[in-house]
Amino acid sequence: MALNGNRKRMIDRIKTSPAYRVAYEDPDFLAARVTRPSRLQLELLKADLLMQAHQINSTIVVFGGTRIAEPKVARASVRDLESKAKRRPNDPNIKHRLAVARAILEKSRFYDEALAFARMVSIECGGCAPHEYVIVTGGGPGIMEAANRGAYETGAKSIGLNITLPMEQEPNPYISPELCLQFHYFALRKMHFMMRAKALVAFPGGYGTLDELFEALTLVQTRKVERLPIVLFGEKYWRRVIDFDYLVEEGTIDPDDINLFVYADKAADAWKYIKFFWQNGANHTK
Repeated sequence: MALNGNRKRMIDRIKTSPAYRVAYEDPDFLAARVTRPSRLQLELLKADLLMQAHQINSTIVVFGGTRIAEPKVARASVRDLESKAKRRPNDPNIKHRLAVARAILEKSRFYDEALAFARMVSIECGGCAPHEYVIVTGGGPGIMEAANRGAYETGAKSIGLNITLPMEQEPNPYISPELCLQFHYFALRKMHFMMRAKALVAFPGGYGTLDELFEALTLVQTRKVERLPIVLFGEKYWRRVIDFDYLVEEGTIDPDDINLFVYADKAADAWKYIKFFWQNGANHTK
């Protein structure tokens, strides 16, 4: 009996060893550096199969700042900081936060424009499968939330491509649950933004928005992707942030490269341009 008990303990020890795990059920093995190519392939494949399963033929990508809040939220933040500033008028931290809050409030109209844009697109295109011009965002708050919300309020599907970050980003509540993905690799997420894109609309934002915008401009400029409409929403903001004319003057881009995008300040104008682009062919210029 003792021998049998010892035998069982020996077998149990073997079976609990990491070496005994089936490869596809071994998280340590799957997370190892040597299996990175497989993880990259899986991130590409999972999202692609999911889009096929839900018959997502084409998308409109909406980028923009996570910090651009809904107007009522932005106003509440300003009121709160104004109250604190009255109590502590010489506090430099409160002064700075109040200035930032007022700047966000000024841009909060873009939340409403992003919502209106997504609503327009979804009302016109959010019918039966196969689905065309489906709104896709990075899945987070701010402008992304507004765009997903615009589709949600019409009953249309919308996509959220979230990314794992050190400060975990929760998906906004308006994404279609069956189309809310989470990526580890920025590169694969970028691929899925562009794979079905029929337009890209960039609202005011920070590094992430700039990153995605220049990625798209580079892909179109180098003809790695088919020409598509790129709309910079908020002309005043974008002209201050990026001096494209200066790039032309310095010879670092060609004059025609400025024709790779247009500016818009109203949701209706952005949607009108995207429809015009595809109805009249992709080779026209402004």
